[in-house]
Amino acid sequence: MQLSFGSGALWGERTDLTGSGIGPRQFGILQDIEIDFDWTDKELYGQLQFPVAIARGQGKISGKAKFAQILGLLYSDLFFGVPATTGQFAVSQLEAAVVPATTPFTVAVANASNYNDDLGVVYAATGERFNRVTTPSAAGQYSVNFASGVYSFAAADANTAVLISYTYLTNTQGNRLTLTNQLMGTTPTFKATFYTTYGGSGTALRLNACTANKLSIPTKIDDWTISEFDFMAFADASGTIGYLSTVE
Repeated sequence: MQLSFGSGALWGERTDLTGSGIGPRQFGILQDIEIDFDWTDKELYGQLQFPVAIARGQGKISGKAKFAQILGLLYSDLFFGVPATTGQFAVSQLEAAVVPATTPFTVAVANASNYNDDLGVVYAATGERFNRVTTPSAAGQYSVNFASGVYSFAAADANTAVLISYTYLTNTQGNRLTLTNQLMGTTPTFKATFYTTYGGSGTALRLNACTANKLSIPTKIDDWTISEFDFMAFADASGTIGYLSTVE
């Protein structure tokens, strides 16, 4: 008797491109996966209530995987179909700083050399938000030099503790995808391999040609982020869907 227990494991490998850097990507910390084989049925009726024959019409194979590991290369290869570059688009949230007591009333953020964009300033003591202006002239106003990552404040906020939020780009760690508006019909394809085992017996499913149609990255307070990755399978160039293997 063959049994199965647990979520199993799932891999995807892009197939519409070949070359260095494109390899199998495992869906890490897999929570669950559901793969459905569906057909439309065509019933033939005569004058009686029930059909005299039933034939299968169009078929559909769809998969839904939920996993907890954030892997940029999996997204780039299997879903967006765009190459990843080294580096991250990162956020510094509520970075502490103090406006100088004397002129110039400027603050260079910690990642000024890689500065990208402004996300606002608040007073550290109250959380009240500043207003961004061209030239700060009153308390609660600031400006930012987007080329240098330097924030300027009014003299009225001298020696005041502030919290600054902004985005910046790194060039040494992680991966970054530049999402572009591609032509309709651009469709990265991949082969999917699923495997689950219990008591020494395993079930394996290979789908030779797949394309993803949904990616969600939901967050929840006091819980893990469980991404959902939906895909569909179709026949490869040889007309083969894939392979299903069991012990019994």
